[in-house]
Amino acid sequence: MRYRSLPELLKRELSTDETEATAALVRELRHIKRVKQFSRSEFIKMCRWKSSRAIHQYRRNTSAAVRRTSREVLRTRNERQRLELLTSLKGVSIPTASAILTLIDPERYGVIDIRAWQLLFRMGGVKKKPYGVGFVFADWDRYLSILREEARALRVPVRRVELTLFEYHRKTQKGRLYNQRA
Repeated sequence: MRYRSLPELLKRELSTDETEATAALVRELRHIKRVKQFSRSEFIKMCRWKSSRAIHQYRRNTSAAVRRTSREVLRTRNERQRLELLTSLKGVSIPTASAILTLIDPERYGVIDIRAWQLLFRMGGVKKKPYGVGFVFADWDRYLSILREEARALRVPVRRVELTLFEYHRKTQKGRLYNQRA
């Protein structure tokens, strides 16, 4: 079914199904917001959840660097600074940084992902980067604003909106993910 608007799609398709592995990881990491830091092993788990391709890069970060960066990330309220701090760690791209924030606080964050971005582009929510790659802070900021606005309207966590976009794109995708025109 084709939807005329993002709110219509979300009302009809809103995801309630987090995988058990992801739900377990979120529960395991629940303490991070309270203690305002995460360990190197937690960092590697979060990064691997998003993408295991850069595992060797993630492992190049020292425990001290991860702890220091995590404390700064969780202390600031500035989203740009959060993203810059996380992406200063070896192997961490903007999508991986967004995954870390999502696992720590799924109420407020969703993962910026090629699938969700391509769907938003198709629906007119974003106007550039039809392939959903090469993100910069402005892209993530715009994306997060859209997710938060929709989550507020539906009174659901931001992660549910993002997961819905991801799942709907996967269900309706035609052709290859990385080579398709949106």
